[in-house]
Amino acid sequence: MATLTNDFLTVTISEHGAEVTSIINNHTDQEYIWQADPKVWKRHAPVLFPIVGALKNNEYRYDGQTYHMNQHGFARDRDFTVEAQSDKQVTMVLKDDAESRKVYPFAFVLKLIFTLENNGLTVTYHVENPAAEAPLYFSIGGHPGFNIPVTPDTKFEDYFLAFQPLKSRVQVPLIAGEGIDYKHRTLAATDANLQLNHEFFEQDAVIYELNGRSAFSLRSDKTRHGVMLTTTDAPFIGVWSPYPTEGNFVCLEPWWGIADTTDATGDLTEKLGINKLEPNEIFDHSYLIEIF
Repeated sequence: MATLTNDFLTVTISEHGAEVTSIINNHTDQEYIWQADPKVWKRHAPVLFPIVGALKNNEYRYDGQTYHMNQHGFARDRDFTVEAQSDKQVTMVLKDDAESRKVYPFAFVLKLIFTLENNGLTVTYHVENPAAEAPLYFSIGGHPGFNIPVTPDTKFEDYFLAFQPLKSRVQVPLIAGEGIDYKHRTLAATDANLQLNHEFFEQDAVIYELNGRSAFSLRSDKTRHGVMLTTTDAPFIGVWSPYPTEGNFVCLEPWWGIADTTDATGDLTEKLGINKLEPNEIFDHSYLIEIF
């Protein structure tokens, strides 16, 4: 485990999956990260790589070969190596190996850089293509789960999802078990706060297209404590909490990629939202979690 700490927060990150397992407010001792009850959801804040969401039939094709890969990819279940660490920052690294090549035939270097400053934790995704000739195709995203309610004197339904800026956004339908119905995108009422309840997640994750800087926060009128996640350039964000099994947490998930569409061809190079790095190119993107 790696620990980052300052006057405001104490953050714990596991080398297994490079996963944030705890964010504690030092002034209140409140825990903001879901504590992975296996009866509900066994994770805290996994990284999604090299795919986001599920593939059609859990498989894809590349260069004439068919590969099997489960939802959200394999990085969340692999052990990372700590490359550098201080009180305020830690860098964890995962590289391709014989095991990864069985399901993903690419050379890659994946670094997660966690930086603590004041009441915020910045999570940076750094992806390198070390190959001499071949391109690297991938998706990546975050899946942090935040305790809701934040304080013991409030309940799940006391909270709302707030948007900045307040404007309408395109919502992308997700059909459970089938994929993204991208052709039937609709305009969502994200120009006002959305009150939370568990039924809001009846159709699985609620997905929005983003364009530029967006901040999503979980707040309540009954407490001053909450959490905000900000991204400047993620093209999608998913908002998820389990249903019909109910858990007292909400995931705010910035994605550079998305699940397969219902009409996906299975060709990885044609996948909606796929990122492509040429040899020696680098991908650097980040999001910010702020605790209040």
